[in-house]
Amino acid sequence: MKQSITFILNGESIQVEIEPHLTLLQLLRDKLELTGTKEGCGMGECGACTVLLDGKSVNSCIFPAMEADGKNVITIEGLTDAQGNLHPIQRAFVEEGAVQCGFCTPGMVLAGKALLDENPKPTEEEIRHGIAGKLMSLYGLHSDCSGHQSSQRAVTVRGLS
Repeated sequence: MKQSITFILNGESIQVEIEPHLTLLQLLRDKLELTGTKEGCGMGECGACTVLLDGKSVNSCIFPAMEADGKNVITIEGLTDAQGNLHPIQRAFVEEGAVQCGFCTPGMVLAGKALLDENPKPTEEEIRHGIAGKLMSLYGLHSDCSGHQSSQRAVTVRGLS
C-alpha cells in the first residue's frame, strides 16, 4: 500500500506516493528521475549514493525513503545555483582534477560539502576521515590513488577559501 511523504528536495517542496519498502536512492533515481546519485555497492559501503539529509551525508541506497518525510534532501543536482553555476566545492573538484571517471564524484562532492559545512577549516586528517571509505574503493582503488588525493586536495582547497 502506497503512502504519501512530503519533503524538501533541492529547495523545492515535494509530495510523492511511495511503497514503504523503497529506498531513498530508488525514489530519487526511479521515481523522480534524478540520476546524479549513483548506486555502487547497494550496501551503504562505497558512498556513491551519498546525498545530504538535513545537512548530514547519508547512504541513500540503504536509507528508507519513508524517513525522508519532513526532511531536507540535497542531491548533486541541487548544488548548482539558479543560473547553473557550480557550487564552490564542485569547482574545486574540477580545478583539482578530482572528477576522474565521474561515477563517484557526486557522492564525494556531497561528503566533502557536509564535512565543510560542519567544519569549515578541517585538518588533513579530518578530511581523510570525512571522505574515508567513499567511492573509489568500489573499483579497487586505494586512498593513495591520484583520484583520492585530488579529492582530498579539492576539499582542502575549498576549506581554506
